[in-house]
Amino acid sequence: MRSYFVGGEAGGVGEFAGRHVLAEFSGVAAEVLDDPAFLCDSLERALDKAGATVCELTYKQFEPHGVTAMALLSESHASIHTYPERGSAFVDVFTCGRKADPELAVQLLRDLLGASVSRVTTIHRGQEDS
Repeated sequence: MRSYFVGGEAGGVGEFAGRHVLAEFSGVAAEVLDDPAFLCDSLERALDKAGATVCELTYKQFEPHGVTAMALLSESHASIHTYPERGSAFVDVFTCGRKADPELAVQLLRDLLGASVSRVTTIHRGQEDS
């Protein structure tokens, strides 16, 4: 199996490679998806448990509904974009290096939001070892 992690310190965040996890959740209660405090808290908890370092969290609440919450990470970034009227959300977690586990962050966030359906894709980014 090829490694996508090259350069930087082994296990550090300076490696020019990472995993970008893209997810779609559905079957989530509209009230959950329109609550920025709950979304930010859930995003921060999931990222922390997955080993990511949250530097800053921010959000924008839209009218008449919907929230975008974003986390700036030492390892890169994470975001959630909600559609309460559809009971759905898009989630994006990208981490460089090997310290954080973006797949775990997405699984934890799915559980915290109570999604009944999720579709998850992981993209390996950066350079392969030769």
